[in-house]
Amino acid sequence: MKELQAEVDAYIGQFKEGYFSPLAMLARLTEELGELAREVNHQFGEKPKKASEAEKAIEEELGDMLFVLICLANSLNIDLEDAHNMIMNKFNTRDKDRWTRIDQNGGK
Repeated sequence: MKELQAEVDAYIGQFKEGYFSPLAMLARLTEELGELAREVNHQFGEKPKKASEAEKAIEEELGDMLFVLICLANSLNIDLEDAHNMIMNKFNTRDKDRWTRIDQNGGK
């Protein structure tokens, strides 16, 4: 994750404008989430794509979201690896008994 954050920072660092404001990036992240939702709905939901709509992959939309999320984290000096580790610790402690585990023999 540190490499991804550094790569995005190097890319953004080439431009005078730098990172957008956190609020603008949140709006962009919301926009990208809408595009992802649209693609998921087209592929797995009841709303088929119009013939005039361009083909986009869920992978591309997730990539767009990841890029904007990294930009937001970088602009706020947040290490996403640290954030990930914090959340995984929460899941492995507070939420450790929240879900039904698959037993060791592969059954449920």
